[in-house]
This record gives sequence, structure tokens and C-alpha cells, in this order.
Amino acid sequence: MTETLAHRLDSREAVIGVLGLGYVGLPLAVSFAEVGYRVVGFDVSAAVVAGLNAGASHIDDVAPTRVQALVQQQSFRATDAVSDISDCDAMFICVPTPFDKAKTPDLSYVESATRVVAKVLRRGMLVILQSTTYPGTTTEFVRPILEETGLRAGTDFHLAFSPERVDPGNVKWNVRNTPKVVGGLTPQCTELAKTLLLSLMDDASLVRTVESPDVAEMAKLLENTYRAVNIALVNELAQLCHEMGIDVWSVIDAAATKPFGFQAFYPGIGPGGHCIPVDPFYLAWKAREYDFQTRFIELAADINDQMAAYAIARMQDILNERSISLRGARILCLGAAFKSGVSDVRNSRAVHVMELLRERGAVVSYCDPHVPNVRVGTEVLQSIKVGDINGSDADLVAVLVGGQWPLAALANRGVSVFDAVNAGGAPGEHRQRL
Repeated sequence: MTETLAHRLDSREAVIGVLGLGYVGLPLAVSFAEVGYRVVGFDVSAAVVAGLNAGASHIDDVAPTRVQALVQQQSFRATDAVSDISDCDAMFICVPTPFDKAKTPDLSYVESATRVVAKVLRRGMLVILQSTTYPGTTTEFVRPILEETGLRAGTDFHLAFSPERVDPGNVKWNVRNTPKVVGGLTPQCTELAKTLLLSLMDDASLVRTVESPDVAEMAKLLENTYRAVNIALVNELAQLCHEMGIDVWSVIDAAATKPFGFQAFYPGIGPGGHCIPVDPFYLAWKAREYDFQTRFIELAADINDQMAAYAIARMQDILNERSISLRGARILCLGAAFKSGVSDVRNSRAVHVMELLRERGAVVSYCDPHVPNVRVGTEVLQSIKVGDINGSDADLVAVLVGGQWPLAALANRGVSVFDAVNAGGAPGEHRQRL
């Protein structure tokens, strides 16, 4: 059984299934198809499936031309029918893992995807969970669902966890050159998963095996919690520096000249996206099962969460200097996505800032060339054009996401600017930085 699957993986005869065709799943599916596998992508969205099969792409990092070529070659197709993935030899689960309002992990997407896999599970199949989650999900959550079929993980089928490492909009690091970590239920599970992942990589040293799925799951949480904690540190430092009249950006740039023992992180309105604002809460939730409180991690999350309110307080101070009330003030926000250069608004702190401004009575507009419209509270706002920014009659322009914004032109017009991300230019009479 194992020898047969290993041969099919090595020869690229294996059929690869990818469940969830979003920011993680679609680049993975396209990459496997490009190296010679036949790939079937499964998604519950009929619109996504139809678009992909027509050669379109809904993901910034995957050009439509790549999809079109693979569809024409019949090496990739999308489906929302479970029967279409029944001949897959390996299945990747790449679905969202959000949390609810109480910051409790929501594994409903993982459960649904796993039950889809269970419907087509057969002897010799390899199942790899990629969705970021707490340690124990693969063995304590996914495995029991799959074993309801009567097949045993590690004996009848192979099970592993390999965390996604996708950075939307990053043109340097992609599926082919970003190192992968993988841990299987058994050594055989690990080796088969490693073999499959190596087929994607430009360098054979880029796949690191660990002794269990739990280690791989914890490694992913450490990666993102490390960033969350260090972002919180500079966010707190930014507030202190403002009170002391010190430019925090100059402080960080000076510290970054040290060639060892320091990595620069920068303040802002709080991290967004699908990982950094979510993953620390997954770890904190799991820790409570062991009567352990992750105080440091939770404190960092609290600091990052309150940066949106801090940014608004700074905006209010700027308006007060001009005897303008926040209620009724016209505020133009630059940026709506969770980071520069992408259209992804998941957990966008910029959107959260806009929501808080509207709750306080401000009249909010925004510009983001990658996000033509966005829901802010109960209303859908339309982005203004970048060329219209300088002509805006806003009382205050708030830079919430980095980009090529006309800040110098705004300063020349005497428009007050609050730059939360140090988007460019020196601070002056009309521009204050976080």
C-alpha cells in the first residue's frame, strides 16, 4: 500500500485533491498542477468553482493566465461535487480557522472539510491538514472523524499536518521556495507527506520533518505568536514615545543598525489578516485545557487590539487642535485591506478603525485601489480614486495601510494627515505619525 502510493507520488501519477480554494488552497493546487500532477480543487462556492473552470482567478497571488493554462491542459479543475474527488490519492485540507466573538476556535470549516474527505477516504490515501490550528487538532479532531469510516489512521490511510506559510502579496516567497514543516502520525505518514511536498520545492532541503503533528501545529502558532508579541512591544513603545516627545520610528531605525540580537518590528493600528490576530487566541484557548494561562501572549493580543482606539484618540487630538469635533468630521481613510498591496480584508484593522470612527459620528470615506468596496458596519462604502485624494475636502486624512499615497501634495495644501504606518515623508506641521 505504502510502496504503491510512494511510487505514484514520485512518478507524478498521483491525483492531488485540495479542499478550500482560497489564499492557501488555490496557490497550492496550481503549484502541484504546474509540476505535473493532476489536481482537483474542491470548494463549496459554486461561483469560485465556475470562475476557476473558466480560467479566472479570485486570488491576488495567482494570475489568471496560470489558471487558464492548467485548465486547458486538463491538469487542474475545480468542483463542488464530492464524487469528483473520489479518485484522489492525496488530499490537502486548506480551509479557514477563525474564532468566534468569545475568541474560541471555530473548527466548523475543518469539520466540514474532513467529513467531505471521509466520504471518499480509502486505503492508502494521504490526508494532510494545512489549516492553522491548535496542537492536537490533527490527532484529536480530524483523526476521529476520518476513523468513523472504519479505516485506521497510520495503518489503513496516512495522516499528517503541514502548516501553510502563505504571505499574501509577497512576491519573493511563495509555495515553491518557502520552507515547509511536516509531522505525520507515523514515520511512514511523515515520509509520504515529505515526498509529496518535496515535489513542489526548488531545493530538497526546504522540507523539515518533525516527530508529530502536534509539533508542527505548535511550530506554526509559535511563528505567528512571535510576530504578534513583538508587534505589541513596539505598539506599546510607540505610545510611550509619543508621551515623551520621541520619534518611535527613528528609535526603531537606530536599534535596527545592530547586526545581531535585534529584529525590527513596526507599530501600527494592530495586525490583521488570517493568522497573526487569530493564532495567539488558539494557543491561549488550548492552554486553558491544561489549567495554564498564557499571560504574556494574551497581554500582547490586548495591546494590539486597543491600537485602533489609540489611533482614533490621536486623530481626535489633531482635530481638537483645529477646534473640530470628531462627531461630524470628514475623515478620509487611506487603505482598507489588512496589509498593503492585497485585496484581502479579513480581520482588517483599517476597516475596524473606520467602524469605530463612524460609531463616534465621523463621516468616513476611504481609498484603496485593491478594494473597490467594503462593508463598514451596516453600510457598503465605495473607494474613491487615488487621483481624487488630493482634491478631497476631508478635515483629516488617516493613513491606515501603506501605499503610494500623495502625502506631500496633501501637506502642501495644508490638509491634516495622521500617518499610522509611516507611509512616507518627514513629519511636519500638517503630518503626524503614530
